[in-house]
Amino acid sequence: MRISTGSWSFWDKLKTLSNRSKGIICILLAALGFSLMTFFVRISGDVPTMEKAFFRNAVAAVVSFFLLLRSGERFAVKKGCKRDIFFRCIFGTSGLIANFYAVDKLNIADANMLNKLSPFFAILLSIPILREKPKKIDILAVVVAFTGALLIIRPSGENLQLVPALIGLYGGFGAGTAYVFVRRLGKKGERTPVIVLCFSLFSTFVTIPFILMDFVMLTPMQLLCLVLAGVSATLGQFGITSAYKFAPAKEISVFDYTQVIFAALIGIMFLGEVPTPLSFAGYFIIIGVAVLRWLHNLKIPEEGEG
Repeated sequence: MRISTGSWSFWDKLKTLSNRSKGIICILLAALGFSLMTFFVRISGDVPTMEKAFFRNAVAAVVSFFLLLRSGERFAVKKGCKRDIFFRCIFGTSGLIANFYAVDKLNIADANMLNKLSPFFAILLSIPILREKPKKIDILAVVVAFTGALLIIRPSGENLQLVPALIGLYGGFGAGTAYVFVRRLGKKGERTPVIVLCFSLFSTFVTIPFILMDFVMLTPMQLLCLVLAGVSATLGQFGITSAYKFAPAKEISVFDYTQVIFAALIGIMFLGEVPTPLSFAGYFIIIGVAVLRWLHNLKIPEEGEG
């Protein structure tokens, strides 16, 4: 009886958490999910990048489809949203493939950190796409963040990882641009399951021709790793969607950077990857400026607040 009481007490406390706390828990789960995705992608071994991307998106497409069926909603893109859906899919897919390529060639912590430049790219792309004028602190944050990125990329003739690092940087650009179009779709009232399913299906079908040209028969272990990568990515995708339903981005977005910490720990413990001192300096700068921007945004009241 005591065990039952204790168990119920735990769940009761979980239910009474504030929405902000629930949002933080969801975004931490999302960060863990995405870092596990990169780990499973890496240990799947010598498999073409497109084949890895196929499994990551196919699993997400299946889950999204069943969730949409369960909700009873029709799978139909709203009027005036098709073009934005297309660009979300184009940039999201190319960014994802670039990130997977970087994961194969770089330390997974470096690859994750370059991908986490996406919010800073989103600031820049929101100017022409959303007609939003960034604040001075946002522009300063972008400049400082890219200074940190240079420490990770280390653009010199001696750096053999320069090209993969630049491709990883494009991965952050693609993700950031995709987020801007997701935001525009949200303003038009498009539903999250539809956006997720369109992206997952588009990414899955785009990779099929490349797989047919360069197909590699998977071992049972490789298949298991790629399925787990898809499951982990789905956890991340829905975790981050749930997080922003519980709390606004300005309150919880900084916790998304724990993905880099998770990835670094996984890389050190299971892959023997120790980031260089310059990479650590880059992490410190990028996460530091994200934290400062987050603290600044917390001081700004939401629209409609007194």
